[in-house]
Amino acid sequence: MSAAVANRQATTHIVIHCSATPPKMNIGVKEIDRWHRLRGFFKIGYHFVIRRNGEIEPGRAESEIGAHVAGHNATSIGICLVGGVAEDNKTAQDNFTDKQWVALRRLLVDLRSRYPEATVLGHRDFPNVRKDCPSFSVSEWLARNPIP
Repeated sequence: MSAAVANRQATTHIVIHCSATPPKMNIGVKEIDRWHRLRGFFKIGYHFVIRRNGEIEPGRAESEIGAHVAGHNATSIGICLVGGVAEDNKTAQDNFTDKQWVALRRLLVDLRSRYPEATVLGHRDFPNVRKDCPSFSVSEWLARNPIP
């Protein structure tokens, strides 16, 4: 028997994450779902994963509460870009592909059209987060790539 995941009642944030994997590691929803289940999650915590080739894979249903930013899951949508760590598996690195950037912008345009009041932030932009995730400044990227 599987437990039901509660539905989000509001969307105040769209949160960008990285998988903290090196650039040669080509993973997607299947692998991240397995990792999250091993950590005790019901299923993958992100709503979307953007693979190295720019493919956008659905994770949790968009209507469901995610598991990606403590204290804000009930009101946010989580997007994970695959990559974000250097070959040493430790150092944060903006190593995303051009196809991922195009897909991220396309997904954000779509999400903001449906959730116009939502603020787009990086995981590291939340208080008490001590991570480099998503390994780039979302605010600087948005300044160069405005989302309507």
